[in-house]
Amino acid sequence: MTETQDQTPPDVQADADGELLAVPVAALRPSLEAVLMVADQPLDATILATAVGYPAEEVTAALEALAVEYTEQDRGFELRNVAGGWRFYTREAYAAVVEGFVLEGQQARLTQAALETLAVVAYKQPVSRARVSAIRGVNVDGVMRTLLTRGLVEEAGRDGEHGATLYRTTGYFLERIGVQSLDELPELAPYLPEMDDLEDELTEMLGAPAEPVEPAEAGESPAAGADAP
Repeated sequence: MTETQDQTPPDVQADADGELLAVPVAALRPSLEAVLMVADQPLDATILATAVGYPAEEVTAALEALAVEYTEQDRGFELRNVAGGWRFYTREAYAAVVEGFVLEGQQARLTQAALETLAVVAYKQPVSRARVSAIRGVNVDGVMRTLLTRGLVEEAGRDGEHGATLYRTTGYFLERIGVQSLDELPELAPYLPEMDDLEDELTEMLGAPAEPVEPAEAGESPAAGADAP
């Protein structure tokens, strides 16, 4: 691959029929890195080519060069071509470091946003992510991922009417708050969106005070309506 591949491309380029096509004005390698950074599944060269506005063959060459470059520089991550697509992975040599971080994170206290979302699931289960978002008035995708990762909530089938994934609390949740069943949960606050009293009770049962919302973990943003699950 030549150095020109990482230069800013022109505003337009011709396709196979000679027609001019608009493409993003951005360097190839950084564009690929940016897209792959937010990908939650492997992306093939065609999808990446469409995203960054370069021919697929140039994208493939750039990906292969990046993979070699990361290995030569002994980065903590690597770029793999797996299952027909490309994705970032942590390097196996640093697995112990990642494992220690993840396990430590499991013991971290829940944020206020996580406690509120957990309370909604506990009292409204089985409930869809969209319903939780509507009750809280914010997008809860990031918080739900945190609760799923920590084993406090789990999938509970699908809504027969809309097909949305439903969620419920787990046995581990009951274990953490020290009750035998959901019947032992505190009385529900009069208005679910106003959860101050409920948060205090759940926080006391969990044995950890609610902390300020941390955007990186909470992953929340104001939402006009419910998000799709």
